[in-house]
Amino acid sequence: MKVLLCGADGFLGQAIHRALAAAGHQVIRGVHHLRHPGDIAIDYQRDLRPEVWLPRLEGVDAIVNAVGILRERQAGDFARIHHHAPAALFRAASMAGIKKIVQISALGAPASMPYLASKYAADAALLETMPENATILRPALIFGPEGASTRFFLTIASLPILCIPRGVGELRPVHVEDVAQSVAACLAMPAAPSRVRRLCGPRALGYADWMETYRKLMKLPPAPQLPVPAFVMAAAARCAGMFRASLLSRDTWTMMKHGNRADTGDTADIPAPPPRDPAAFASPEDAARLRLPALAAWRRPMLIGVLAAIWLLTAFVSAGIFPITESLELLRPFGLTGTAALATLALATAFDALMGILTLIRPGRKLWLFQFALVAAYTLAICWRLPEFLLHPFGPVLKNLAIAALIVQLHAEETAS
Repeated sequence: MKVLLCGADGFLGQAIHRALAAAGHQVIRGVHHLRHPGDIAIDYQRDLRPEVWLPRLEGVDAIVNAVGILRERQAGDFARIHHHAPAALFRAASMAGIKKIVQISALGAPASMPYLASKYAADAALLETMPENATILRPALIFGPEGASTRFFLTIASLPILCIPRGVGELRPVHVEDVAQSVAACLAMPAAPSRVRRLCGPRALGYADWMETYRKLMKLPPAPQLPVPAFVMAAAARCAGMFRASLLSRDTWTMMKHGNRADTGDTADIPAPPPRDPAAFASPEDAARLRLPALAAWRRPMLIGVLAAIWLLTAFVSAGIFPITESLELLRPFGLTGTAALATLALATAFDALMGILTLIRPGRKLWLFQFALVAAYTLAICWRLPEFLLHPFGPVLKNLAIAALIVQLHAEETAS
């Protein structure tokens, strides 16, 4: 069949494309940015009328709609992208006489949440427009190394301490390739009345089991668990939701509390392999491919935070927490006394504070190089005029080696990015 796949460049869309091509279908990629010959440009923000879609459906036998977003960039994105544009596509498909449509919806509660409400509104539009030969798949949380939510939760699972929020419902995660195979199988099925099918994995997991399962996939040892009260998690979700790039928000926290699961019988008649168990989502050979990006995702913020704290706390201590008279005495071996010593201390304190602030707001290769040179200069100066600190039992100068290594690591990762 000639299949129009909307959202072909997305995480799920790419997997569906592979499954459809393997099944022998001719796939027309509906994408936002044209990349390959034969691609069709679609804009779910603007393509809200059937007349826009009709020319694109010439010669098309079937449609798979896999377009979806997790967060709105501007108010109304969910309604336009999940509901109004697909509804226009479905009306155009009905006019064009297309007999098979697979709509990728979502599984979850409550249905009043903007994300789910927009998905379910499109489902209702499809059932009303094409009551025959259309299938609505509602997958549970989808696992796939390229998926944004998968990367996010693998990162959370890789932390040395697992924060386990109270009140999270169970879920049945499903592998992206299993979802793609189910889509291909739905297109191969004989004509049948429209049905809503919930697609879930074979095993229900609580949040702690879910995180431990992901740790095992990454070949990480069990980690200590820290219970987090629901009200703390709600506050964290409210704060995180202020950042558009964050997957955690009040809405996603609400959906987590309600869980993400259903019986697996909805897809029993689809001629596709049964969904794999979460423990089999990745082979042992794939562990490093999952583990290294997950560790890298939180390593950089941690290193930047630690480095900024060192600079800022040093400035805070130098500003008066440590007796100023003793600080001035440390400058005497450098020939600095009186007003000159006081000015030097004030300048160094302000400079350390500036380094801490720039570390947080303007990290980059030039800053790392400058800080490395500054740490080296501080170290050489102390070794020259205050050599007794080299033999100090607390090793205050030797700790500069760790700080220098931290800066080198940040510079190396900045260069590679």
